[in-house]
Amino acid sequence: MAGMMALFSLIVAFGGCIVFLWPSGPERLVDEFYAYESEAEFGKSWDLLSAEMKLRFPVRADYVQNRAHVFLQHMDVETFQYEVGRSKKVKDWSMGKGGKVHKTAYRVPVTQMFESHFGVFTIEQDCYVVKEKDEWRLFWDYRFE
Repeated sequence: MAGMMALFSLIVAFGGCIVFLWPSGPERLVDEFYAYESEAEFGKSWDLLSAEMKLRFPVRADYVQNRAHVFLQHMDVETFQYEVGRSKKVKDWSMGKGGKVHKTAYRVPVTQMFESHFGVFTIEQDCYVVKEKDEWRLFWDYRFE
């Protein structure tokens, strides 16, 4: 019986470690988004934006062209590294003034590290993730407006 309890405790501890170390749905979405961005797959990253974000970037081809122009042409970046932080639940969040209020969102910090024509630099940005039609979707923060 003691052996069974020890085995059970080991399984619970191992499962807890997996749950703690495995990224959450919001973190996985942000990681997927920036993996596409780092490989200049801007059309695929656009697909992961929320419907509200797509109102800011309504034409997929324009988003792709603008992201490529900024990162690949102006900054002369071929690829970049990034780190996705741990998500934190946020209640009653909106993307900007007058925007839809989301009962629950997840703030996910991202750090992007670039080696460019202008030297090495880092951008830190919080992304926000919500469920839309049972799928995780990404927002950026526009609450400065």
